[in-house]
Amino acid sequence: MSGKHSMRANGDNQSAGRVVIESPSKADGASLWRIARDSQKLDLNSSYAYLLWCHDFADTSVVARVDGETVGFVIGYRRPGTPDRALVWQVAVDDSQRGRGLAGKLLDALFARLVSEGVRYLDTTVTPDNEASIRLFQSFAKRWDATLERSELFAAADFPDAHEPEDLFSIGPLAHPPRQ
Repeated sequence: MSGKHSMRANGDNQSAGRVVIESPSKADGASLWRIARDSQKLDLNSSYAYLLWCHDFADTSVVARVDGETVGFVIGYRRPGTPDRALVWQVAVDDSQRGRGLAGKLLDALFARLVSEGVRYLDTTVTPDNEASIRLFQSFAKRWDATLERSELFAAADFPDAHEPEDLFSIGPLAHPPRQ
C-alpha cells in the first residue's frame, strides 16, 4: 500500500468544523460499520468486512473527519481485469453532516487521486429507488464533464433473498478533477 493520502476542505457550516478527507486506517472500520448501519439505506456488511476494507483497500477508499471523528466514507476497489475502472462499493455520510455536499467532496477527492493513477471510469451499482444516490452520481458526472451510462447489472431474481435490482452506473472517461 502507498502512503496515507489526505485533503482538507472547509465545512460549509460554522458548526461543521474543518473537514479532513484521507485514506482510512484499520481504526476506522468500526466507525464505517456504524455509519453504514445508521444510514438505514445501505446493505450492512459485517463489522469484520469494514475492518478488512480499511486495511486492504485503503488506497481506493476515503474517509471524512470532523474534529477527529469519522463522519463519512467512500469505499471502493480497482476492478480486476480493468484497472482503468474503480468500483464504488458504498458511500455514506453521518446524519450530522448530511446536506453539506460531503458525499460529493469524498468522491471528488478519491477520484482526483485515482485519475492521477490511471483510473478513467467510476463504476457503481444503485437500486432504482435510491434517488439520493442517483442524484449524487449524476452530479458527479456533471462536475467531471463525463458521460453516465446506466444498465441493469443484477435483476431482483438474481439474488437469493429479497433484494431490489442493482443498476450499473458507469461514469467516464474521467480526465481531470472539477475546479473547486
